[in-house]
Amino acid sequence: MPFYRCMEEHGLTLAYRDSGIPRVVEENGPRFAAAQEACLPLRPSRSPVQAAARDLTAARAASECMRAEGIGWYPDPDPVTGEVDQAAGGTPEQWSALKKDHMDAMVKCMPRP
Repeated sequence: MPFYRCMEEHGLTLAYRDSGIPRVVEENGPRFAAAQEACLPLRPSRSPVQAAARDLTAARAASECMRAEGIGWYPDPDPVTGEVDQAAGGTPEQWSALKKDHMDAMVKCMPRP
């Protein structure tokens, strides 16, 4: 896939899911932002998939919990997919530091499979 090849060429590491589909390991920070900008035209478009009602409820609750834990910039999830769009809130620096500085909140708030 050209998008993932481009991301690798920009210094990012890929991991492969059991299905064989690649994913970028490092999804934050300046290197990711630069690669994303350079490679975005190659990214395959995807139709949004409607998340199950219980998944949307869990995603909304997780966002509310993160804000209650002091991460006021944490955005609401997309109302269709339930995914959190990093462009909807927070700076790249905040997203990059999220796991390092707020791990307790993430453990408390994020739904577990």
